[in-house]
Amino acid sequence: MKFIIDAQLPKSLAAFLKYKGLDAIHTLELPAKNETKDAQIIAFAGIENRIVITKDVDFLESFLIKALPKKLIIVRTGNIPNSQLIDLFAKNLDLITQLIQKSNLIEISSNEIIEHG
Repeated sequence: MKFIIDAQLPKSLAAFLKYKGLDAIHTLELPAKNETKDAQIIAFAGIENRIVITKDVDFLESFLIKALPKKLIIVRTGNIPNSQLIDLFAKNLDLITQLIQKSNLIEISSNEIIEHG
């Protein structure tokens, strides 16, 4: 399972996912770093078969209108400390990976994970 973490989320999330044995990169690792345009991230995700993890609603709109990116995890926690975000992923990583394997869109909030068909 391969992920790309968008600029609004910390690079430490990519590091955590790598630590857990998953293939994850952050936009900071791309040539344009956090200045990489959404369309470029979507194209990169498509080429490399990566799941986009973001807080950016523009990705959700693109997914709903164009079905791009192919798979999306939208984080709806608001502004929380990075450690709390990592803890949220740590506690729910098995569920998150199970849901994104069978669905193209999941939504993560501080108190629930929603699978969208």
